[in-house]
Amino acid sequence: MANRGVLMINVGTPDEPTVESVRDYLREFLLDPDVIDAPYLIRQILVRGIILRVRPGKVAPLYEKIWMDEGSPLRVYSERITESMSKHVDGIHIEHAMRYGNPSIRKGLENLREAGVTELLLLPMFPHHAQATTETALKHAYKEMKAMSWQPKTIEMGHFPTDENYINPLAKSIESHLTEGTHLLYSYHGLPVSHVKRIDASKKHCQKAADCCSVSCSANELCYGRHCMETSIAVSEKLGLPADRWSLSFQSRLGPVKWLTPSTTDKVKELVERGVRDLAIVAPAFLADGLETLEELDMGIREEFEEMGGERLTVIKCLNDDPDWILGLSEMVEGKFRASAPA
Repeated sequence: MANRGVLMINVGTPDEPTVESVRDYLREFLLDPDVIDAPYLIRQILVRGIILRVRPGKVAPLYEKIWMDEGSPLRVYSERITESMSKHVDGIHIEHAMRYGNPSIRKGLENLREAGVTELLLLPMFPHHAQATTETALKHAYKEMKAMSWQPKTIEMGHFPTDENYINPLAKSIESHLTEGTHLLYSYHGLPVSHVKRIDASKKHCQKAADCCSVSCSANELCYGRHCMETSIAVSEKLGLPADRWSLSFQSRLGPVKWLTPSTTDKVKELVERGVRDLAIVAPAFLADGLETLEELDMGIREEFEEMGGERLTVIKCLNDDPDWILGLSEMVEGKFRASAPA
């Protein structure tokens, strides 16, 4: 019988809330061509010559605001998810890793090999497919396995924007925060338009067809924007929310390129101008809380909302180690292994 293991991969985090540590993290993150897909020389000039000179000094204090006693929130919650999952799946060794930073993908794979794993599930912790998340995580995992000369039977979780094991706990986590007058905003991590356009092999649908992300077709089967829309619709239907009670936006932009719209800042402003005073924000692209949710949304957007005249803002926590989500994720993992078993 195969000895099964799972490597759960998240984006990453600095080791400490210091300028030096943030600079090290951003260097690894932003020099990845799957994140900034500009030509090599331009990427080097942009990252080393501009971003790394300015951004670490601005970002480090933001990390310091949210740092937990145990360390970086993203790492702490990832560890809690791993521990909780290990109690729910029988006979499956689970490790978590960061694409950038620590614990590294290499370290996670080495731990799994040492545990005698012969069948490996790679589980990028991103419900929605994107080059800058899912693809780079998988690519790096395979690169490290090749360097290790390790060849376990390998399967991939893939994207899961409408899987009930994800949608049901997500909807449940939102439901208690909604009243009759609450407007729900789904705020997803931003992505350059160039990344989603690349997915469209036809070159005729993405950013060209009206409401392109609202239409399901072969051209956007792996489109991040379409996946975000699918999650929003599935959760809203589960909650019984009519179309005028929810909206979708994208946050965390970096650089001068064209990004998916609308931005979360612009959408919040539009909603307040429309008369929304009671707003709940959920960030379904993030399965564990980190800088983007704890600081960008719960501090930065909160301040903007209140300055605009908003009265009540609820930023809903990520699923983290929520028991219902742990059960759902466990079922997804076991289901993948069952599906890969010989008939």
